[in-house]
Amino acid sequence: MAKLRIRPTLPLTLLHLFLLLLLPIGSLSFSPESPTDRRVLVLLDDLSLKSSHSLFFASLQSRGFFLDFKLAEDPSLALQRYGEYLYDALILFSPSADRFGGKVDVLDFVDSGHDLIFAADSSASDFIKSIATECGVDFDEDPSAVVVDHNGYAVSETDGDHTLIAADDFIQSDVILGKAKIEAPVLFKGIGHSLNAANSLVLKVLSASPSAYSANPSTKLSSPPTLTGSSISLVSVVQARNNARIMIAGSLDMFSNRFLRAAVQKAGSSIKYEKSGNEQFVTELSKWVFHERGHLKAVNLRHNKVGETDEPAMYRIKDDLDFAVEIYEWSGQSWEPYVANDVQVQFYMMSPYVLKTLSTNQKGLYHTSFKVPDVYGVFQFKVEYNRLGYTSLSLSKQASVSLFSLLTT
Repeated sequence: MAKLRIRPTLPLTLLHLFLLLLLPIGSLSFSPESPTDRRVLVLLDDLSLKSSHSLFFASLQSRGFFLDFKLAEDPSLALQRYGEYLYDALILFSPSADRFGGKVDVLDFVDSGHDLIFAADSSASDFIKSIATECGVDFDEDPSAVVVDHNGYAVSETDGDHTLIAADDFIQSDVILGKAKIEAPVLFKGIGHSLNAANSLVLKVLSASPSAYSANPSTKLSSPPTLTGSSISLVSVVQARNNARIMIAGSLDMFSNRFLRAAVQKAGSSIKYEKSGNEQFVTELSKWVFHERGHLKAVNLRHNKVGETDEPAMYRIKDDLDFAVEIYEWSGQSWEPYVANDVQVQFYMMSPYVLKTLSTNQKGLYHTSFKVPDVYGVFQFKVEYNRLGYTSLSLSKQASVSLFSLLTT
């Protein structure tokens, strides 16, 4: 990801407020207290995608999203007005676009903390591929290459070139894909990508099988393919350091009504599913991308001497203290207690002098007690929490430690 840039917003004038009120009802609902995205700009290569992919769009609308459909080349496109963002998230279903009309800077949008669903296919332009590269993935440089799998293809009346794949190698993460297991394979037809090894923020969500490779299916291989086996990612996600989320898929068809409704049988398997796993997969993954799941907040960080309730101006060395913080997870509708056994606090000055795993009451409260170290100076209570699929937490509070107790003994 490009380095995050923070831009000051312009103060709202009465005119700005009036113009913002012209936005659709509910468009101002995104806030730290309600972190789910609501206003989504959908950029299309062709408006016919509104019909061919209507089931996916309808699932978003049924969950309360406002979708604004535009052609990618529309010269009136804008993500901001008077320094205020008009949208919370962006869906790019425009793989062949050579540029965007109007004023659309996708990377700046993500750097500002907004979310992105990005689908490419064999028509993907260099411009679209370059956006993916900035997000931490690299599509095959061969413009004619698609993912081929002679063992993991989807059985059909005309098996053809085995570019219609039945993929079932999912990331093992309930927070990203939901708690209900995806039983049926996902139908995928498109291009593969690799992950940038230098980018620790990008994860494979759906991988190709060990027998897959990326090449032009209509020509004989003259050299080994660049992308092979399970190193090929079909769908990846990124959670940026500012907690913006990105989904990158190499198949636009994967979201289509045809693939969502289709039966699927993987080559070599006797099981035929009446419905592919596509609808469950794209629905659950979109919930994660749009912060309906896996979004944490920490509040009420506090500390005090054991037996007291007020926060002291200063601790003395070897004082006994209590520390507590509350952590909640957004359910898509409300804040619920977050329950985990791996939240820690550091009592920190240049390096951690105390590192404690916090206990929880299962209702959102995390707490511990410890003795102030035999060192005086300015310390910090620090909670740094990073767990796969969850927004990261980083909070701190300063506390001074005095040598006073030694002078009185």
